[in-house]
Amino acid sequence: MKRIQYDRYGGPELMKLANFELRTPGKGEVAVKVHFASINPIDWKVRNGYLKMVTGKKFPRAMGSDFSGVVTAVGPGVTRFKQGDEVFGSVRIQDGGALGEAAITPETFIARKPASISFEDAACLGTPGITAWNGLVDKAKVSSGQRVFINGCAGAVGEASVQLALSLGATVGGTCSAAAMQHASELGVKSLFDYRTTDLTKIGDRFDVVYDTAGTMTLSVAFGLLRPRGIFLDIDPTPAKFIRSIFDRKLKPIVCSARADILDGLATAAAKGKLKLPIGEIVPLTEAIRTLMALEAGHKANGKVLVSMD
Repeated sequence: MKRIQYDRYGGPELMKLANFELRTPGKGEVAVKVHFASINPIDWKVRNGYLKMVTGKKFPRAMGSDFSGVVTAVGPGVTRFKQGDEVFGSVRIQDGGALGEAAITPETFIARKPASISFEDAACLGTPGITAWNGLVDKAKVSSGQRVFINGCAGAVGEASVQLALSLGATVGGTCSAAAMQHASELGVKSLFDYRTTDLTKIGDRFDVVYDTAGTMTLSVAFGLLRPRGIFLDIDPTPAKFIRSIFDRKLKPIVCSARADILDGLATAAAKGKLKLPIGEIVPLTEAIRTLMALEAGHKANGKVLVSMD
């Protein structure tokens, strides 16, 4: 089988399409034949070595985090899945491997794909949906009637956050580009601001939750948008922010952390038509490296970019 991998941390030139042999799934793991993988910025951040304290020094390392596909084998102790199940979800960041024809992942990192949604749509849900859930449900505990502000509401995590907040009964405002405002409005965002031209310190609105899904807000700007006892969800955590969050309950750094209940919740939302991310482009595995390089260099695809393994 083939996958995209690299032999040391560094730039995009290190990526290569290589043959590999899929190992046998261990305790609590499943093997999946990948149909589609979606590309996320975390894919090249890991390859660049930004998270090497977590991902370690074992090479070659496989790329890719989110996928949809069919279970081909299960390891000892697996109870949630069996061979032939259609699934979607993520791989462990320590392992990677979604950008390949097959992958190994814990059973708690995947969910059954609803029959009503395609493999393509399911492949988009992993990282954006999990990150949205980690912030809005796990950390902020958003409830009906609250006001939520999504910075970057037209990005993948932003769109997932908008849809999840609305499903929880919140009213949503946010920022995006002028070109994306119509789409954001159609999603249900009420108060919209152009991030290029708006000084957020000058707007009068205040919110129960501010979620910076773009990773561009300063703490002072974010805190200025909060109501008393409001919460700021920060998608760009640093050691200093984690330390501050111990003493400042307004600040909640977010790290994407998959769980079975989250993936099942995303599956339910997608099946009900409450969660769907736009697809901008689909390319075959043979063209994935070129596409990854373009996205890393700043190419905008107006939706999730998928890699087809068929």
